Amino acid sequence: MKKNIAVIYGGPSSERQISILSGRYAASCIDRNKYNVYEILFNTDAWLNVEWEGDANDAPMKTLGVVDKGDFSCNGVKFDAAVITIHGIPGENGLLQGYFEMLGVPVTTCSSFVCSVAFNKYSCKRYLADTGVKMAEDVFLHKGEEYDTKEIVAKLGLPIFVKPSDGGSSFGVTKVKKESDIPAAVDFALKESDTVLIESCIVGREMTQAIYMADGEPVALPITEIVTTNEYFDYEAKYLGKSEEICPAVISDALAAEMTAVTKKIYRHLGASGLIRMDYIVNDEGVWFLEINATPGMTRMSLVPKMVRVSGRDITEFFTQLIENCLNR
Repeated sequence: MKKNIAVIYGGPSSERQISILSGRYAASCIDRNKYNVYEILFNTDAWLNVEWEGDANDAPMKTLGVVDKGDFSCNGVKFDAAVITIHGIPGENGLLQGYFEMLGVPVTTCSSFVCSVAFNKYSCKRYLADTGVKMAEDVFLHKGEEYDTKEIVAKLGLPIFVKPSDGGSSFGVTKVKKESDIPAAVDFALKESDTVLIESCIVGREMTQAIYMADGEPVALPITEIVTTNEYFDYEAKYLGKSEEICPAVISDALAAEMTAVTKKIYRHLGASGLIRMDYIVNDEGVWFLEINATPGMTRMSLVPKMVRVSGRDITEFFTQLIENCLNR
């Protein structure tokens, strides 16, 4: 009997529209010969089983039913597993994973604990502090906390990056080159989160690598280099075509092996079990860890699907591996 797989997307964060595109594409890639696929649009007031009348981004949507949150079912159908493609809160910070864990519904992401740690950039860096992984110096601020811009510059230098400690898709991020611009950048970041991470600027090539579990072993996908004419890999570069994504990255075998070793070390240290993507800066000093994407983008133009294609894997088989891994944990 085929398992009932719910692909859940949407959410209340700034990344809602990207999440919808990710979820719709993920749903289109899942093998319908093996699974019954249901698309679930996460709204604050209700979770809806929906279908779209066409592939276009602006295609009309039809509601088929409302999800019973008591047992995660809809119209008498009990879902056997969830493919979570909600970016930001609550799909990336562990809240939604915790709900499913209480119900005993397996998910394709990591556990609620791992997602919670990974989603908060400051917590993640502290959790990895004893691994030997290179990371930028930082300053952490709570909303309403007083800070001294001169002390920040003395510790981190200039330029610096000011960003929400939790969040994604580069919302609320500013590259600051002058001390006088720090307060505005902090206020901008606080629109996305109640905590702010300020980091020294590591100059180098931007790389990213995804990793997931299949047949009990972590599988690292090909490394991708991000090249953009923008100041950094911001929202415009990520989603509006202002970047070039070179996959596989043109790097030495030795560097590729070093980065993959770092990726697997972090994955194991976190106790990860689902799909995540890690971002790095690479320079003459080595591989510098930036952050983790606990529910990486899954749109047609997103990095992970491209890595899957370049690796020679079939995207449908890739989703089968993700689903079977969570069903068999």
